[in-house]
Order: sequence, then C-alpha cells, then structure tokens
Amino acid sequence: MVSDNRVHKVCTSLYNMGFSVLLVGRKKRDSLPLQSRKYKTRRFKLLFEKGPFFYACFNLRLFCFLLFSKNDVLLANDLDTLPANFLASKIKGKSLVYDSHEYFTEVPELINRPQVQKTWKQLEQKMVPKIKHAYTVCDSIAKVYSEKYGTAFKVVRNVPFAGSVSANLPKKHNEKTVLYQGAVNVGRGLKQAILAMQKIEGVKLIIAGDGDIKPELEKLVKEKKLENKIQFTGRLSLEELSKITPEADLGLSIEEDLGLNYRFALPNKLFDYIQALVPILVTNLPEMAAIVKQYEIGKITPSLEPKVLAEKIKEVLLDEDARRTWKKNLTIAAKDLTWEKEEKVLQDIFKNFL
Repeated sequence: MVSDNRVHKVCTSLYNMGFSVLLVGRKKRDSLPLQSRKYKTRRFKLLFEKGPFFYACFNLRLFCFLLFSKNDVLLANDLDTLPANFLASKIKGKSLVYDSHEYFTEVPELINRPQVQKTWKQLEQKMVPKIKHAYTVCDSIAKVYSEKYGTAFKVVRNVPFAGSVSANLPKKHNEKTVLYQGAVNVGRGLKQAILAMQKIEGVKLIIAGDGDIKPELEKLVKEKKLENKIQFTGRLSLEELSKITPEADLGLSIEEDLGLNYRFALPNKLFDYIQALVPILVTNLPEMAAIVKQYEIGKITPSLEPKVLAEKIKEVLLDEDARRTWKKNLTIAAKDLTWEKEEKVLQDIFKNFL
C-alpha cells in the first residue's frame, strides 16, 4: 500500500470520480508509515507474512471484512486478492472489477514451483472467465487473458501523474548515477548490474527498493568489494522516490526473460524514469523495447552478460549527443504518457457503477 503507485493512482482516480474509496491491505512488521491520502485506508496485521498460510489468512480475513462491510463495487488488485473479492461479490450480489497487475501465474517465483503454480492457475481458471469487468497493464497480457478466458481485458498502463516527478532539478552531486527502483526480486537483472559495476569507473548504482534477494545482493556487493559503487536505499515511500529519480543519469529496467510475465513486463519504473526525463536502458523484451523505440529515449541491451551490460551503461552515460536527443524526446514522452490520459479507460469502466 505504501509503495504501490498503481493502486494509489487508481484509488485517487475513483475518489475524484465521486466514489467513496476504501483501500484494504496488510501491514507487515517492517511496513513504512502510510502517508495521508484523499481516500480511506485500512491495513490488516496477520500472523503470517509469506507463503501459503499468508495467502490463506489474508483472503479469509479480507473475505470476512468484505462480507460484513458496506460496499457497492469491489476491486481486486491481482490474483492473490481475487478469491476473497470474487466470493464476497457472488454472495452479496455486488459488482466486481479485476485489475491484473501482471501475468501472475507466470512470475519466476511460481515457474519453478509447479504445484503452487498449478493451484494459482486452477483458481484463475475458475474465476476469471466469470468476471465481466477487467483490465491489465499492457496489450500483450490483455491479449493472452482475453484469448484464454474469453474475458475482455482493457489496458491501463502504469504511467504516472503528470508532474508527479520534478524533472530538470539541479543535481546535488557530480558523480554519475544509475538508478534501479522497484522490487528487489529474482529476474530483475540486479545481480548482473552489480557485476557490471566492476567494469565501470566514476559511476554509482543506486538500488531503491526491497525484496527477497536483497540480502543475497548485499552479500555479493561485499564479496566484490563494491560498497563504494553501490547503494541500497531499502523500501522508500512514493514521496521519497520522487525526489531520488530525477537525480539519476540513467534508469534501469532490465528484467530477464524468465517466463511470460517478465517477457511482457511494462513496469511503473519505466514511466517514472520518463516523467523525470531520465534516459532508459531496457532489455530486449517486447513491451519495454517498444516504448524505447517509439519515443527514442534510451538504449536496448541485447544481453545481460555483465561485460555487455557495462558497455551499454557507459554508452548511455557518455554519448552526449545522444543524451541531448533523448532528453528532448523524453519531454515529448512525458507529456504523452500520463495518468490523466490513461485514467479515461478506468472512467469508462467505473462510470456504470455511479
């Protein structure tokens, strides 16, 4: 809830449409304080924080809450909240909208756990074909879901509010910085980025976020004696992140091709970099590469092999002529890729419930 920008943007749009919005989530032991927002929020404290018992506990708690609270429309954010919302909507006869943040059953954490993946696929197969109102993050995933389940998925990309990041601020330091912001999980190209830093001088890599493999990456940094080149900020609030992003000279979105979910990735951070007028380096995956090619705002790396990645990073940082072109094009892209334009799809879905 604290750092999920997509959820915050959707809730803000619905509030501005005239809905009374309540965002329900969970509170972990290390959760950041929740900043004041226009809409109401509630966070559950649970006995378990991960694994099957967490998902079961959270959905049971959420189902009971939804069943006995006043609501007219339920919005399920991703497959892991859908069971509770789906069951409550059926019992109460309420409208349900599904926002699929990713191709959930194809995330790397499930691909190597076939039994767990099978369970989530079975849940998806039972519920999604019966949903009338749904949207997701990109055309590729929308097409897969629509063909697979016969449910028409619309597309609401993870673009930011116009002006949500203050671009062109004077830099507080002379050192060139490369920024990764987002989940510190498997398949994000972070290990390769760290190893690439061995071959780059005068540059700092900032990893802004938290996740399962952060301890492993911190250990790698110590082993390679890269403490002076790499900084871990931990999980940041949306407000804190908006101050760090414009400081970067390069933004990384270098997901690995570990299944369909990452292959079709079109993450928040890509658009946050654009809004901050930060040139981008992405892997050659269809959705991300298409944005970079369309607007000509950075480079595409053909490989995440550390030596290749290091060369691409240096190209983006050192080619001043290209950087001037990218900066000009980023201004155009930043005006085009805004939530104020994207939210019209949401308004079209939810206007029927007012």
